[in-house]
Amino acid sequence: FARLNLNYTVTSKRKLKLLVDDNHVSGWDDPRMPTVAGMRRRGYTPRALRQFCEMIGVTKSPGIVDVGMLEFAIRDDLDKHAPRAMCVLRPLRVVIENYPENQQEELSLSAHPKDESLGKRRLVFEREIFIDKDDFMEIPPKDFKRLITGGEVRLRGAYVIKCESVVKDASGEIVELRCSYDPDTLGKNPVGRKVKGVIHWASANHSLKVQVRLYNRLFNHISPDAGEEGKHFLEYINPESLVVLDNCLAEPDLAKATDSLPYQFEREGYFVLDSKDSSPDSLVFNRTVELRDSWAKTQDA
Repeated sequence: FARLNLNYTVTSKRKLKLLVDDNHVSGWDDPRMPTVAGMRRRGYTPRALRQFCEMIGVTKSPGIVDVGMLEFAIRDDLDKHAPRAMCVLRPLRVVIENYPENQQEELSLSAHPKDESLGKRRLVFEREIFIDKDDFMEIPPKDFKRLITGGEVRLRGAYVIKCESVVKDASGEIVELRCSYDPDTLGKNPVGRKVKGVIHWASANHSLKVQVRLYNRLFNHISPDAGEEGKHFLEYINPESLVVLDNCLAEPDLAKATDSLPYQFEREGYFVLDSKDSSPDSLVFNRTVELRDSWAKTQDA
């Protein structure tokens, strides 16, 4: 039978060894490596790999399989089985000025929208929260459905808030938003107006500070083994194959995460605990795959 070859990937043991020996990756179990150890550490599940193999079938003719099919199988499996959670990757402080200073409110959200057996998750809402920097713009483009100055947005599982003003530092960078909330919008739509956007958030005092590693394809050429004439495959290593984000803020229930249970970080992708580099006081999460195939858009462009 023909060997299974993937685009954007090398599977030659000699070339994989070179990646390890020259420290282009952290080891044979680096989540970017097409090894069993690497795929396990990245959060690939046996179910998804079996589904992928069934999708591509078996052939006697050599060929190259689109790695997007593997990623599709991963997404399809994790969408059905991964509990949901919220994690703010690039925190921006929000002060809700009309919310009582010493008040805290416990909220309960479903762990999965279609599987009640996964139970509920606990959130704490309070005067100070964090949203992602990418979810706010002072001068937004058309069809921007997140938070803007003077605009409203719904916080996932909580209230509708409105941005009243922006606080900037000496360099002009936005460091804080001053907002108000509508107390009549918990679990229901506001009266007399329509709010389109929904964003995720994290409590200022009841969140876990975690490190998040955004893994992507190791190579940025569709066929690193057979690229342009005279070029070595190492020249096609993707400089953005790993982006490390410190001081991300996650739901408190993620303290019980294990490396055998991937999560969907809402609006961000699928992630799994890196048990090798984590400790009880310092959790690390690896991105398994994005929610959508961003590489397909790149190729179309």
